[in-house]
Amino acid sequence: MDEFLSEKEQLERIRDWWRENGWYLIGGAALGAVLLFGWTQYRAYQQQRIETASNLYEEMSRAVLDRAEAQATDLLDELRAEYPSSPYTDQAGLLYASLMLDGQRSDDAVAALRYVLGDTDDPQLALVVRLRLARLLLHLDRLDDALAVIAEVRDPGRFVGLFSELRGDIYLAQGDQQQARTAYLEAFNSEYPEVVDRNMLQMKIDDLPAAAVALADPERADPEGDL
Repeated sequence: MDEFLSEKEQLERIRDWWRENGWYLIGGAALGAVLLFGWTQYRAYQQQRIETASNLYEEMSRAVLDRAEAQATDLLDELRAEYPSSPYTDQAGLLYASLMLDGQRSDDAVAALRYVLGDTDDPQLALVVRLRLARLLLHLDRLDDALAVIAEVRDPGRFVGLFSELRGDIYLAQGDQQQARTAYLEAFNSEYPEVVDRNMLQMKIDDLPAAAVALADPERADPEGDL
């Protein structure tokens, strides 16, 4: 029993155990220290990149406000080259699109939005960008392109009503009033009513020609239907 060993024998056993296992303890402690140091350095590096990307975005915001297109372009190029996966880069792309629109350069604005749409890793932001792009294409009377952008959506989530309403706007621009009414009704009855403006949707539905209403709802179109 260990309690009956002499002090000398206990010390000898400790020395033997240390000779066999000491280096494992030292190596494990050293490895743990290296890993901790590496993780700390990595976190500091990541934080530094976030801060730098944020600063570049702030610079670009000021450039856009000042309509300094050359500076804004350079800053956007730097963000895309050095911080391609940063959310600040996505937001900078949207800022650039707005700058192009203000300069009446619609094609460049479309290109900027398409770039963000294809580059972002944020699915919610992608839906917002897709809505903006489709609305811009509608404004440019590129109706088939606008519908194609919407058709690519697989899961609109809470934006389902907004996409339906926009689809109705495009159908109306194409002259398809019955399809427009169907899309507006889908938007009006969407499961997320707080996202859409139901008053505006009702106005759009009511403003449709009577012929479109008759095709979809004959009783409503018949002025004698209630008699």
